[in-house]
Amino acid sequence: MYKINVGISACLLGQQVRFDGGHKRSSFCDRELAAFFEYQPICPEMAIGLGTPRAAIRLVKRQGTIRAEASNGSFDVTDKLIAFSEQQASKLSHISGYILCAKSPSCGMERVRIYGANNEGSAKEGIGLFAKALMEANPLLPVEEDGRLCDPILRENFVLRVFAYHDWQQLCACGLSKASLIAFHSRYKYLVFSHAPSHYKALGRLLGNLHQQSLAQTADAYIKGLMTALKVRANRRGHANVLMHLQGYFKQVLSQSQKQELAETIDKYRTGLLPLLVPLTLLRHYLREYPNAYLADQVYLNPHPEALKLRYGL
Repeated sequence: MYKINVGISACLLGQQVRFDGGHKRSSFCDRELAAFFEYQPICPEMAIGLGTPRAAIRLVKRQGTIRAEASNGSFDVTDKLIAFSEQQASKLSHISGYILCAKSPSCGMERVRIYGANNEGSAKEGIGLFAKALMEANPLLPVEEDGRLCDPILRENFVLRVFAYHDWQQLCACGLSKASLIAFHSRYKYLVFSHAPSHYKALGRLLGNLHQQSLAQTADAYIKGLMTALKVRANRRGHANVLMHLQGYFKQVLSQSQKQELAETIDKYRTGLLPLLVPLTLLRHYLREYPNAYLADQVYLNPHPEALKLRYGL
């Protein structure tokens, strides 16, 4: 099958590019996600000419400026690293997501340790220089760290956003029109609703006024709103709300006992007695029994490949 282009810190694929000659291979990235992602591995530190093994780099704050220096003080690669990062980040508009190595002075997306000028104390409040350039140049791009992907909620949310962003990129590549934009939103309505009802309403109003501004302006505002909404992590209340809405599509075809069973299953999910997969499986069963083209087209029901088992722990 076609794979989605995703950037990744090279060490997470087992490449021995770290300062100590080792790697930080992630089995989830290298084995499970690799079946669906075509990786573009990058190691900024190797890319600027540093070999391995090498002295470790650390972020140091000097006179209000963050520098990237060797831990033993033997060299400073700030300018080289920033120049490479900005140049590389500007070339990544084709990818649909990025997985960064946590805590790295080049690739860490948050809580990177910053040292004082005399190595006194330290604060975990920095951002890796490459990660900073990447996120600034591509603000809509789904970005996550390897460590945070161990959390089932963060893991599912990241992969969901990658597939959604890729879907949008494909839509734009095929030629965006008012009709295709409305059709796209129609497929994503319940997914957005499960994450952020306020954004769901805002996106609806935006498309309701589509004739009042240019398609390009509306599309730009739409994708910003969509990716912002999906970054909000859906909770049981949000999912249960959507599940009850979907239940309404079957009110004319289900028997009283089937309606009661579905309602009870949704409520048990809402109160934490069942995982999300149980009411979803029941809804999909009824969808097969009583086909509904609009409902079958909803991304909410299948936001990512089932083989990844990402909703098992929700």
